[in-house]
Amino acid sequence: MTQTTSAHHQGGTAPPAARFDAVVRAAVGQGLLGEGGPVAGFIDPEGVRASVGALHDAFAATPEVLHTFAAKACSLVPVLRLLADCGMGCEVASPGELRLAMEAGFAASRVVLDSPAKTREEIRLALALGVAVNADSLDELRRIDALRNPGTASVLGLRVNPQVGGGSIGPMSTATDTSKFGVALRDPGAREAIVEAFRERPWLTRLHTHVGSQGCPLELIADGVARTYELAEEINATLGVRRVTSLDIGGGLPVNFTDETVRPGYADYVAALTAAAPGLFSGRYSLVTEFGRSLLAKNGFIGARVEYTKDAGGRRIALTHAGAQTATRTVLMPDAWPLRIGAFGPDGTPKTGPSLAQDIAGPCCFAGDVVAYGRELPELAEDDVVVLYDTGAYYFSTPWAYNSLPRPAVYGFRAVAGPADGSGHDGPVTFTTVRDAQSLDDIAAESGLAHADALIQRDG
Repeated sequence: MTQTTSAHHQGGTAPPAARFDAVVRAAVGQGLLGEGGPVAGFIDPEGVRASVGALHDAFAATPEVLHTFAAKACSLVPVLRLLADCGMGCEVASPGELRLAMEAGFAASRVVLDSPAKTREEIRLALALGVAVNADSLDELRRIDALRNPGTASVLGLRVNPQVGGGSIGPMSTATDTSKFGVALRDPGAREAIVEAFRERPWLTRLHTHVGSQGCPLELIADGVARTYELAEEINATLGVRRVTSLDIGGGLPVNFTDETVRPGYADYVAALTAAAPGLFSGRYSLVTEFGRSLLAKNGFIGARVEYTKDAGGRRIALTHAGAQTATRTVLMPDAWPLRIGAFGPDGTPKTGPSLAQDIAGPCCFAGDVVAYGRELPELAEDDVVVLYDTGAYYFSTPWAYNSLPRPAVYGFRAVAGPADGSGHDGPVTFTTVRDAQSLDDIAAESGLAHADALIQRDG
């Protein structure tokens, strides 16, 4: 695979926010942001390629590794197809994500299905396609016993919960004592049951673990992977055969949302794993990773129009079109998911002038729909534009349908640094549509318009 590294990702840092200035201005100038398009998502394909390149570079010395992208982080077919073109596989956690992965062109052999609640039909389909499946429980293994065709090409694994504890964001921590995911490794009798499960099933060849993501320090993630590696060694030694041949070590590299720096990086992740489990990269086991947010967050942003400003109780509030419908986690858990905000004028150029503490609120009809509180920014006014940085993963790709607000359009962009004439002016910015904005007709159809009379009682 040819890896592309963009100069603005050299040295472990993300491109400065100013790199997006020309993109915002062009989006306003071309009508993608404004009265007709009050909110939109934007993604940088070259930035994505650079992030994938950094991941592959960090694992370059690993004999056999499959890097999969966690589809939930950006479930948009054009983005998934870009990642497939970069040499990634795909991790999916639902029938919908599996369908999107297939439509995006991933080979079935490079797709991994994880989910704690797989139906029999989901398992049948995955086994028929040859998609790898990580069972989430011993009960699921028994279900696979009944459904598995001996001729399936699917690699089959078992997810374990190493119970190493949680990070600073509880809902993102999946290796706590009572996590819903995996077989709890330290529970009484669990370790013996896992070994026995592998003894009974020669086709069970993979162990899977995922400690968590945002808020989880590298040391915690590495500890969970190390305990899973030790379990693999124990299973193979106990059975006297090399039954476990691969380890799916999940993803979860946290993203720095406080500034433009990419930290920690994939090289830091590999170093932490090497220290915790020195044999992990020896080639004894092929590896699978499942990164998502860390590949895309800093390669995308949301732009939104300021519709009104007002003062209430001595506080300035800017009412915009980017709120809980596209920044759900930030609105509901602002301390855990803070975002950097940029202020731009009606023409899309960065605003200057004295800073003013302002709340940046969204369009949803509940009081907590605020993406930033008391943020020091140049004073915003009607028709200005705000930018929510570091939102390339999750935010615009998986909107919330609250208030029947339409899903925003998403655009890929290519920005040329400047013309060859040395004038210093920005070069052209070109856009391509990744997802169309949802229309009001789409919303009505999705809400059951075709069955509008279904609940009306009629006599006779």
